[in-house]
This record gives sequence, structure tokens and C-alpha cells, in this order.
Amino acid sequence: MPVEHVILVAGPMGVGKTTAIGALSEIPVVRTEATNTDLARNAKATTTVALDYGEITLDGGDKVRLYGVPGQERFEFMWRILQKRALGMMLLVDDSAASPHDDLAHFLDVFADLCRRDAVVIGVTRGGARGVAGVEAYHGVLRRRGQMLPLFEVDARDAGQMMLLLSTLVAMADAPPLPGAAVGRGRPA
Repeated sequence: MPVEHVILVAGPMGVGKTTAIGALSEIPVVRTEATNTDLARNAKATTTVALDYGEITLDGGDKVRLYGVPGQERFEFMWRILQKRALGMMLLVDDSAASPHDDLAHFLDVFADLCRRDAVVIGVTRGGARGVAGVEAYHGVLRRRGQMLPLFEVDARDAGQMMLLLSTLVAMADAPPLPGAAVGRGRPA
């Protein structure tokens, strides 16, 4: 019997969340865009203020409801609301940002509940900005935090690359817990 999954797409403003949902969604993306009033942080003309919404049907009939959360701190109340229903999260980090490793750590902290459930995959967008060592540096951030999460370099415009993130996340959620693991997830108790 088909199942419905709620997946968050999160990350800083301008990382490509709306674009990623658009690359995956079978329906026109519902967007809540408003004029960007934080031009000092990001020069894009508009920004998401509530959520973006798209849907995709996976092989086997499972339906995925994609919710893109706003990247600005002032909308963090939406993060808490949407996180409660989420099976997992695709976290996008912009490699060309001023402090992408800090952005990664910040969003992992904010969405700590999903991290504890091993329900997070990471996509590094605009990869190559930091050279070949870039991806290894993100793995280093995860190691220092004691976290092992799947991490990929992705182009948010590429449906195939975004589907890789989504498929990885859904497979993680469907995996049975390891012996001795915390209830509902594969992390040792």
C-alpha cells in the first residue's frame, strides 16, 4: 500500500531550495515568495517567507510531499512547525557562501531531532568553490560533531542529482534499525 512521506528541504537563504523542489515536483510548485528585505545577506530579489511545496510519486506509488523551509532566521517558527511532521530532511549548503561550514553546523543544530533520527542527507550546492578539498572539509565538520550523514555535491537544478538525495533519504528512513539501536533509527543507544 502506498505511503505518504513529508520531506523538508532546508538550508540558508539562496542555497537553491525552491529550485530543488522545482526540479523534483510533478506539480507546479506552490511558492510563498516576497520581496527580499535582507539584501545585505543575499542579493536575490525575492525569498521564501512561509514554505515552498511540491509533490513527487516514487516507484511503488509512495507519495513524497516536499516542503521547502525559509532560510532566514526570522522565519524559524516555520522550521519547528514543519519539522514535527517530517520523515526527514534534505539539507542544502552553498559552497560559495562566506561560511558554509558554519551554515552546515547551524542547520544541523536547529534540526537536531531529525539528525538524531539519522533522517538527514546533505547536498553541497555550487560545489567546487573551495576546490577538491571542499567535500572533505564538510566530512571533517561532520566527524568533529560525531555525525555520519550522507553528503553529496549537487546541482539543485538537476532532477537526477536531487532524486539521488531524496532516494537516499527515503532508503535511510525505510531501513530497519540495527541491533541495539535507539528506537526507530539506526544510531546506537
